[in-house]
Amino acid sequence: MSATDTAAATANARAEVLTRALLEVARRLELGSTDLQQVLGISQPTASRLRAGRWTLVEGTKTWELAAALVRLYRSLSSLVGGSDELARTWLRSGNAAFDGRRPVDEIRRIEGLVHACEYLDAHRARV
Repeated sequence: MSATDTAAATANARAEVLTRALLEVARRLELGSTDLQQVLGISQPTASRLRAGRWTLVEGTKTWELAAALVRLYRSLSSLVGGSDELARTWLRSGNAAFDGRRPVDEIRRIEGLVHACEYLDAHRARV
């Protein structure tokens, strides 16, 4: 196997891992295709193909970075709520003073909101 083939295989493996992690986060947080479309900045058909397992993230793209941030958000949130997906979903869909009373699920549809949510959760996780 050439160095190019090895690099491509490694990139494909990373893409599959992040794609699977993203889909697991979407399942646990009950995020649908429309949610993924808005958070990741992809089209509705692409979001549907992603959820159906017919589309994989591409490393080095904005979509990749946003997917990694969403997985990071889930990991921080899950650690704060003791691994309870129900509590994680409740937090995500409840008004929050840190977001001026808005629901984090609505805020993470913007890059700035996703980054803010990650930083907020990481800061609270550091206190635990």
